[in-house]
Amino acid sequence: MPLTDKRVLLVGGKGGVGKTTVSSALALLAAGRGKRCLLVSTDPAHSLADAFGREIGDNITRLAPNLDGLELDPDREVEQHLHKVLTQLKRFTRPEMYGEVERQIRLTRQSPGAQEAALLERIARVIEEGMQSHDLIVFDTAPTGHTLRLLSLPEAMAAWTQGLLRSNQRSEKLGEVLGHLTPKAGRDIDSPFDDPREHETAGLDDRSKAITETLLARQRLFQRTRRVLTDVEQSALLFVLTPEKLPILETGRAVAALKAEKLPLAGLVVNRILPDDADGDFLARRRELEQTHLAEIARLFADLPRYPLFLQPTDIQGLAGLGEMAARLERAGL
Repeated sequence: MPLTDKRVLLVGGKGGVGKTTVSSALALLAAGRGKRCLLVSTDPAHSLADAFGREIGDNITRLAPNLDGLELDPDREVEQHLHKVLTQLKRFTRPEMYGEVERQIRLTRQSPGAQEAALLERIARVIEEGMQSHDLIVFDTAPTGHTLRLLSLPEAMAAWTQGLLRSNQRSEKLGEVLGHLTPKAGRDIDSPFDDPREHETAGLDDRSKAITETLLARQRLFQRTRRVLTDVEQSALLFVLTPEKLPILETGRAVAALKAEKLPLAGLVVNRILPDDADGDFLARRRELEQTHLAEIARLFADLPRYPLFLQPTDIQGLAGLGEMAARLERAGL
């Protein structure tokens, strides 16, 4: 199956190896093949707008026929996430406590992990909603950390709910409902939880019901996301690296981590290989070293497809440049 026939592609790699250019060109290639494609950046230092030479931002923006772009804003995600939390808290708080609740929310905004938690939930929602409106979603991101965290979120939520129960012993019925968010003993790796849809929230007070429904909704969202990301028919992860020592080392660690989670690795784009006609003593010496690195890439990643791309004499920018890059990706076998 061509990669552009998948539903979700995550393109990652060490900073500076060209993953934004590759993901943009790959999205253009898919669009040229008739796929409705959504290209998404999750990097706070967005480069998509620079690559296409136009503003994109945190709203879906048409970039070319069949191709839309979206740059997720982590700060905006935190603000929207905390606003929802604040609104819900005020439903169950006396008016004289509103000031303290708002103060706690302001402190939470700066807490470690707040941005990542909000961003991961948005990524999960983009996957779910994007699969309804587009044929393919391409993420320009370093996939290792985000992907592994998305896969582990159901378990993390289960541990968190147990802490909630210990501090909320007054609601026995709530405990019974949330108990189904806890991983089953000897659980099946592909289905570690009971299906929360089987359990109702009847009999709970309004506060407990709101907590339960929020947790169940997120639980189902992350479970659905995990099923998509681990499905080889729907998803693939593609790494970009250059024939240099540090990118090779980082890619090796990332590939090992993702293989351990049995995630569908599609291969490696080996970018910026010196062309044969690059002349001069300096480039000759660089090419000699590069051959050593290329041999190391072939040895370390012998079980993965590798797609070579040669270094270009000019920067790749705008639809014309990205279109030429898409043609090179196609010739490389993508």
